[in-house]
Order: sequence, then structure tokens, then C-alpha cells
Amino acid sequence: MFFIKPKFIYSPCFIYKPKISFSLFFVLLCLPFFANAQFVIGIVGKTKNDSFYIQAYKGCTEFAKSQPDVTCKYDGPDDYQDIRTQALIINDMIKSGIDGLLVSISDSDYLVERALKDLFEKNIPVITFDSDLLAKDHQYRLAYVGTDNFDFGVALGNQLKNLVSEENKRICIQSGHPTAPNLNKRIAGVRFALSGQSSQRLSGENGWSEYNRCPLYSLGKRGASLEQVKSLTKMDRPPAFVAVAGFAQFNTEYINVMTPYKHKLDSKELVIVSADTEKIQLDALSKGLSSSNVGQNPYEMGRLSAQLMYDVIKHNIKPAEAFYFLDFHYCQQSNAQTCTVNY
Repeated sequence: MFFIKPKFIYSPCFIYKPKISFSLFFVLLCLPFFANAQFVIGIVGKTKNDSFYIQAYKGCTEFAKSQPDVTCKYDGPDDYQDIRTQALIINDMIKSGIDGLLVSISDSDYLVERALKDLFEKNIPVITFDSDLLAKDHQYRLAYVGTDNFDFGVALGNQLKNLVSEENKRICIQSGHPTAPNLNKRIAGVRFALSGQSSQRLSGENGWSEYNRCPLYSLGKRGASLEQVKSLTKMDRPPAFVAVAGFAQFNTEYINVMTPYKHKLDSKELVIVSADTEKIQLDALSKGLSSSNVGQNPYEMGRLSAQLMYDVIKHNIKPAEAFYFLDFHYCQQSNAQTCTVNY
């Protein structure tokens, strides 16, 4: 073994005495580096301040607690589904340094061209959650973790079938961004559940039709979403309302705005079925201000996505599957306090 024999060597972290082997000297010198080594996983939702994506972030941080060399870095457009801001945020994360990205897709084409191709060229792996890339763009991600969104739409449609009377089989679908892959699959699922086809607006199949102003696209803006619900609710014969994400019910004013119309919900003159079961939504459901909610598991989306990403960036083990579909659940007024857990 090769020895060095300095008279004295000083390091801010270690004092090395004479006759230290070169190999041991190298290990000691590098210890601070290894102790601080860290993998950074970026996690970007469609919007930053929705509790749904905050729960996904909490799932990521929960996984990170078991792996001290991992940290989760969270961001997203502040107030609504802005595809340009989402791309800019991802690019900023690339510049700041991330080892992998978890992202919910607002617009597949736009994000691929403006951000994901750059990640691909830099060999930074991507896993999508909640909303996947279009099939033609799957080469830019390793796997998808989340709800089977077509089946989720079918579940929303089946709730409508259970609640809407034969005399009023007219519906209005509310979505967010018109290019969101997951929301478009849910719309297709709703139509399929009611009519047996998923590619066209409902126009009388099995008695179901869509109100002529719908689908409504809110871009996920809470104020606009709630105004859309209110304007339909005030109609003499309001169509059944189905939201393919939480939108209006994420608005803190939802309960106050909808309380004057509770009698319509009680009599089933008005039916409101909504995706998601965040705490703010369950509070409204328990007060009878929603007819039914179908919920997902955003916490597990974040936790499992982080686990899969960690295996990639630390162990070079790619996900075994292309899709990791998670269960969803049903909440009614009777079980609003027990149907799920929010983190």
C-alpha cells in the first residue's frame, strides 16, 4: 500500500496525522461530500395551490423520510391550469438541478416541445402522475401513476345514472383545460357510461343529451368554475351537473354560494356529481351541497411515483410497468366523514 508521510495536514473537517494511508486519506476527504449527496425529485402539478397536488407532494415527502438522500421540490402554476407557466417552471427546475421529474400533464404537445424534450436529451427521467402524456408522446416518460381516467369518467357517469330522473336526462359536463389528457378521457368515460359511445356529444342516446352550452371549460379557475355552477343552478330546469375535477368545489365560497339552492339538491331537481374528495369538498357534501363525489388517491400518486423515480435515479432500475393504476372511491352525504383520508 502506498503511504504518504506529511508532517501535518489540516482539513476543516479532519486533522490527519502522519502515516495515513493514501486510500484512507481519500475516503476521509470525501466523507462530507457523500454525507451531503442528495437526489432531487421535482414534482409539478397543474396548479400549485390545489390541495390535490399538495397531497401528492406530501406523498413524495413521506417517501423521502425513509430515504435521507432524497428531497422533493414542489411547484406549479399558482392559480389555474396555465400550460405556458407549467413549462417555464419545469425549465427552471432543470436549471436549478433535478435528478428526476414527476409531472401532471396539462397539455401533452406543448410540454413535450417546450420542456420534456430537453429533459429527454439531458437524460433526466420523467414519470407522469394524475394526467399522462398522449400515447404518441409516451417515449418522453417512463411510467404513469394515477387513476385510469376513462374508467373514472365511467364511474362519474354511473353516479349520474343512479341520481338523475328519467324526466331530466340532460347534463352539463365541466372540465378544466380543453387539452388536458386526463380530463378529456374522463369526459369520454362519462359519455360512454350514459350512451355506449365516447367520441361524440350526447344527443339523445338512451335519452341522454348535453346542454348546448356545455362542456364548460374553466381552466381550473376557482372563481370562473363556481360562477359556471351558479349560473346553471339558477335555471328553472337545471341540467344535471358533472365536474370531471374538483374546480368549483375547491373554491372556499362554494358552500356560501350554494346554500340558498340546497332545496333543489334535496328534491333532486338539481344533481351535482363531482370528481375528487378533498376535505373542502367533503365539508360541502356533508351539508348536502353535492349529490355524490368520486375520489382519487393523490397522496399515493406522489408516494409511489417518488419510489419508482428513486429506483431509477439511484439504482438504474426502470419501472416494471408502463401504467400504475390506483383505486378510486365513492362518497355520499351519509359517509362523507369516513369515505377517505386526506393528508
